[in-house]
Amino acid sequence: MGKVTFIDASVLIAAATGTDDVHRIAMAVLDDPDRTFASSDFVRLEVLPKPLYFGRHAEASFYQEFFDRISVWVPASRSLVQGAFDEARKSGLSAMDGLHVAAAVLAEAEELVTGEKPTSPLSKTKSVPVKSIRPVVS
Repeated sequence: MGKVTFIDASVLIAAATGTDDVHRIAMAVLDDPDRTFASSDFVRLEVLPKPLYFGRHAEASFYQEFFDRISVWVPASRSLVQGAFDEARKSGLSAMDGLHVAAAVLAEAEELVTGEKPTSPLSKTKSVPVKSIRPVVS
């Protein structure tokens, strides 16, 4: 089993719809044979409904193929939401980022990979190492 990596929705969106360097980095992470992936009901909720509603079949299929490869699935639960609340309060995160961090912790992920900037509040959490696919801009 490879490094357990929790993938933020922004990485999936960049991989599915992007054409720039961030897209290429996202694809390299998703194609890395030394990783196994963790995800949650909340990532699925964040990426799948709109492409399904608007008939963007290729995009929806891309996401579903990713979800079919998940090794560690974190379902929605009261303990996940409480962990997200605690993390958001402690680290200044949005609700969804709090859910992703809490899910990564429950999945015992070794890292959380995001498409957010390396200076975002998500990068300040101490609960799981966070890596951004976006370059640091000074």
